[in-house]
Amino acid sequence: MMRTTRAVRFALTAAVLFALPTPLALSGQDVEELADAYRTDAGRLIGAALTDEIGWEKLTHLTTQIGHRLSGSDGLERAIEWADERMRAEGLENVTLQPTMVPHWVRGEEHARVVGPVERRLSILGLGNSVGTGGETIEAPVVVVGSFEELEALGRSEVEGKIVLFAVEWEGYGRTVQYRGGGASAAARLGAVAALVRSATGNSLYTPHTGAMNYADDAPRIPAAAVTVEDAAWMRRMSEAGETVVVRLAMEAEMLPDAQSYNVVAEITGSELPNEVVVMGGHYDSWDVGQGAHDDGAPSIAAWHALTLIHQLGLRPRRTLRVVLWTNEENGGRGGRSYREAVGEDIDDHVAAIEMDGGNERPIGFGVTVPGAGGTPGGLPGTPARGEVSPAQQRALALTSAIGTLLDGIEAGTVTSGGGGADIAPLMADGVPGLALRTVGDHYFDWHHTDADTIDKINPVDFKKAVAMLAVMGYVLADMPERLAVR
Repeated sequence: MMRTTRAVRFALTAAVLFALPTPLALSGQDVEELADAYRTDAGRLIGAALTDEIGWEKLTHLTTQIGHRLSGSDGLERAIEWADERMRAEGLENVTLQPTMVPHWVRGEEHARVVGPVERRLSILGLGNSVGTGGETIEAPVVVVGSFEELEALGRSEVEGKIVLFAVEWEGYGRTVQYRGGGASAAARLGAVAALVRSATGNSLYTPHTGAMNYADDAPRIPAAAVTVEDAAWMRRMSEAGETVVVRLAMEAEMLPDAQSYNVVAEITGSELPNEVVVMGGHYDSWDVGQGAHDDGAPSIAAWHALTLIHQLGLRPRRTLRVVLWTNEENGGRGGRSYREAVGEDIDDHVAAIEMDGGNERPIGFGVTVPGAGGTPGGLPGTPARGEVSPAQQRALALTSAIGTLLDGIEAGTVTSGGGGADIAPLMADGVPGLALRTVGDHYFDWHHTDADTIDKINPVDFKKAVAMLAVMGYVLADMPERLAVR
């Protein structure tokens, strides 16, 4: 087959795509032409990513020498300063620190212990945004429930003055996490003095999982903490045996005034349509335990390094390709909202948004959603959509699937309906197509929000594949002749 120059390949692709009989239809030949136009550049990007060591060195620095990065902490601000300096040194364009005020929750010291009918230590992690015990120690009997309905059935007479334990069964993160988020307020309405929640995971080696909780305006604020799967199961069995477990709890947690933080932004300016933007990234903050390696250090560094490799290879797409390391996803979401506010009335110039926030296990592809085009994104980044899929969504799937074929060589080219993420949700709410990088997700929730979320849980090859995927998908979306979705 005769080899063509990059310019000729673009011209051929444009001729095919703009000659479509309807803006929502793509034939198999159209898809093949799009993939063929970018096969050489994609090969260069994949090769660079798989042989590169600098990206892994950056991830090692972030996780090992900086560590966890809760909003408002010195760790997050050191990470932001380092990324800003490093991006500039790498030659990325328009490096910017985009300011946003973030919550500043501090854990402090915390401990819990069973004091009756036997004595034993409880391993806990206070839930993010929780109040503390006010310098006192709470000691109270534990009431064990398996659902909100069980709690309501008990009524105030059985709950008042006690600690409620939500020993709920694992039904996947989307269903189980509601008890972490709203359990404390539900218990407080019935007079509970504190709430304990079974950690949101299907597997445990006696590891508690933290995460954000929220207080309702119509309930007192009581301390809330996660306990291990093992301790939750033990207390349930004790309750079923007719035993009353008594727990002593002390937490120093407090919410300080909002702190100054920043989204870190860098880009490669588009060669022909610089005002049109494809944005990709991950959230740079993490919880105050572990290293924030899977959530969301590796994804953030992967998106950043994808842009770096594109720049180093001298590739400049037609549209601007931007990376954002969003701040404060974990306990506020203010980075994503601040970015949307900064975009302002130029929202129609955002062609696509890509988020990676599902850890960095072995990557398999992308999920994609065109807002308002049918199909409802699942509860996790990149999970398949539910419901009818419209012609517009089918067209976006066809285009991204064509790009996905460029990643088949690294077994990461599967594209399904259902893309998005917390930080790009404000963009998607105004019609921007959203993509999420998907992984096998075998162990993500084993480490999620724990002291075990460390770099040793990440396979360097999986990380390099994620860099390659983001580089190829981001570059082609920013460079292909037409936009991903007609708006």
